Formats: sequence, structure tokens, C-alpha cells
Amino acid sequence: MADRNRQRARQERNRSGKTMNKIEFAIFGAITVYIIALIVMYLNSTPIKGYEIQMGSLSVAKTYTGIAIREEELITTPYTGYINYYVREGSRVSTRDTVFSIDESGRLATMLEADSTGTANYTDDELDEFRTEVIQYDRTFDPHNFNDVYDFKYDIQGAVIKLVNIDMYESLETLNKSNLGGMVSLCTAGKTGYVVYSTDGYETLTPDTITEAVFDRTEYAKTRVNNNDLVEANTVVGKLVTDENWSLVIPVDEQTANELEEKEYVEVKFIKTQETSWGKVTIYRLPDGVYAQLSFSNSCMTFCTDRYVDIELVVDNQKGLKVPKSAIAEKTFFIIPAEYMTKGGQNGNYGVLKESYTENGVTYEFVETTVYSSNEDEFYVDNDSLEIGTYICKPESDEKMAVSKSGTLIGVYNMNKGYADFKQITILAENDEYAIVSSNTQYGLTVYDRIVLDASSVNNDDFTYN
Repeated sequence: MADRNRQRARQERNRSGKTMNKIEFAIFGAITVYIIALIVMYLNSTPIKGYEIQMGSLSVAKTYTGIAIREEELITTPYTGYINYYVREGSRVSTRDTVFSIDESGRLATMLEADSTGTANYTDDELDEFRTEVIQYDRTFDPHNFNDVYDFKYDIQGAVIKLVNIDMYESLETLNKSNLGGMVSLCTAGKTGYVVYSTDGYETLTPDTITEAVFDRTEYAKTRVNNNDLVEANTVVGKLVTDENWSLVIPVDEQTANELEEKEYVEVKFIKTQETSWGKVTIYRLPDGVYAQLSFSNSCMTFCTDRYVDIELVVDNQKGLKVPKSAIAEKTFFIIPAEYMTKGGQNGNYGVLKESYTENGVTYEFVETTVYSSNEDEFYVDNDSLEIGTYICKPESDEKMAVSKSGTLIGVYNMNKGYADFKQITILAENDEYAIVSSNTQYGLTVYDRIVLDASSVNNDDFTYN
């Protein structure tokens, strides 16, 4: 009997051991499958990248094309003959500097060309002038404005005049040795200033005579007299910019005009040279539009040959929370009147009294809603716990309404709690890459918050993995 009992006990233990082994194997197998599933899901998922909010600033530039206004006086020749220039365009000359000559015979150019033949040896500084002209032309080239090609041509010719051609003392010696001395007249500009060898009809333009038509560059044309052209007496052969002070006039809207008027001075970036300067602002409200005059006391020499100048105005320098544009999303919410909102539940959070029907009739239950923005009149709440057409009741009243009104908010997805939590933002300024938003706003962001870098990669309440 005792042996049979011991044998039965061993069999029970064996069966129990086998059962435990099966259970352990099943548990281990389930854990293995779960781990493999997690690995597969992780490998197939796109990692959600985060971005830590920092305080920053953003300068927003607006681009304009301004028309230049300067003190300009026309240069005329008192003689008839063939003209030759001796000063590079844009250079500053004194009252006694010889700017051009008039040759009645037409043989001076041939004699000077023959006298200057030979191998030219230029210094690095002289060659840099050619490089500068080429670089500036390449930087501002516009295939739709072929006139710039001619301007570039004349700029290069001006550099050649300065570097290659004529030392005036040698020219005078050449004239003295020839029989042309009495037939060549050396002419000055008569005043001190920057010499320009083209005219455009806008030399007498003033800010109060600006019209919208002067900004139409399709009709704009320069008139130029070139080397060795035959000119008659009293012909306009160029102009002289006599004052270092100059200005640009740009068309603006009323809002921009008011902003600039408040600033008095504005930072200007010249696109041609990539340099900046501060311009004094004067606003002109004329019959056909509003214009801003930006006055400068420097850089006149750089732009004395340009009537139209492309600039950027740095009009905003906002400071706040710096947010990538890719993190910004737009989300739709229900808009609930403030008098229909109440507090309740275990945590005393905001919610509404939702109407429902039971066997005992109509009842109202408190439904907690997440508030994303609010003011004195309205609350923006999530649309997860409510539906269009749902009736809600005003607290301590018999009045009720159907939920129907909705609106959108601009915001980002906060990921501090491990899931995507939409937060409204107020944008102060923005460019192509970043936006500056208000800090420490109700329901908003604070510095060092982590947000989802790509807002399109998540939905509200999605789990996030850094």
C-alpha cells in the first residue's frame, strides 16, 4: 500500500511539473512575441524629433526698390568736336581736374592710342577693381533687365580709362609736340563732386514730386555720350553729384509708414554691396500713394551711378521664444461661450454640463474638457468629448444650447509629459525658418519646454519618444 501511494505521489508531481513547464513556456513565448513586436514596431516607426524652446530674437527684413535723389548738375561741353574722357565714372573730382577733352580734328584718340601701346603691368590693387566690377555684376544680374549689361560694359570701360589710358602729363606733352595743341580743349566739371557720364531725366527729381510712374523701370533709359563721339557745343555729356548727402524714396503702405515714422531712423541693407547703414525717415503722403524717404550721409560714391537701388529694411527685431516653422500646426476646436463653462469633477477642472437621456428623463452630467485658449467671452475646448449637436446647459439655469461653433488655433505640440499636447502660441514675428512667439502666456509655452519638431508627424495625445 505504501509503495502504491509513493508511486501515485510521484506521478502527481510529474504531471504538476509538466503543467508548470507548459505554463512557463507559454509565458516566456508570450514575452518573446511581445518583445519582437515592439522591436518591429520601433524599426518601422519614424522617430519623433524634439526641439527645446529657447529665448531668441528675429530680424524681419522687407525688400524694396528705391529711387535715388541727389544734388545733381548737368555737365555740358562749350565746344564742338570729338570727346575723350580722362576720369573714371564715379570718381570724385575737384574744380581744376580735367574731366574730358574736345578734339576738333578727331586725331587725338589715334595719337593717344599709339602712344599707350605696349605691355601693361597692373598691380594687384588695380586688378581688384576689375574683379569687384565683375563680382557686383554677377551678384545683381537680372536676365529680364538687359540694360544692366550695358551698365556693366561702361563700368569696365571706366576702369580701363583709369588704369590703362592716359596720364594727363604725358598727354599734355604729346599735345605740345604735335600740331594739335590749338585744336584740343581740356575741360573741367567746374565744381567738386562725383562725375557720372550718363543722364536719365531725373536729375531734378524731389521727394514731393515722386509719382508711381517713376518706379516703372520698363520705361527707364539712360543717355550716354561715349569716348570719341562727335558732340556739338552745349551738348550734355554727363553730370556731377555735388553733395555727399543723398536719399532713397520707396513706396510703402500706411501701416509701414506709421511704423517707420515712429522709429525715425531705420537700418537699411544695400543688396548690391551687402553693407548696412542707418537712414533718417521722412514720410510723404502724396495724391497717388505713400512714400518713405530714407536719407543718408554716406555711401554716395558707391551708388552715384545708380538711379534704382535694391534694399532691405530691418523693421522688426522681436524677442521671445524661438520656434521652428516646421513645429507649428493648426488645430480645430469647439468654441463654447464663457457662461456655459463651469468647474467640477475630482480635480475641479473646467467642463460643461452635457445633456443626456435616461429612463428617468433628461439629466445633465459634468464632462471635463481641456481648455486651449480663452477670453472673457469664449473658451476653445477639445472636440474629443463633445460632438456637433450635443446640447449643453448653462450652470444654474434652464438655458441650453447645441454645440456647433468651431474655430482654429495656431500652436505646437508639447512633449514634456511623453505625449503630444497641443499648446496655443501667439506669433510676434516670423521669417522662412523661425517664428518668435510670446512667452509665459496662459495655456502656452515657457522656455526649455520640449516640442515636436515636425508637427505633421503627430496627432494630439500621440505618445512621443525622444
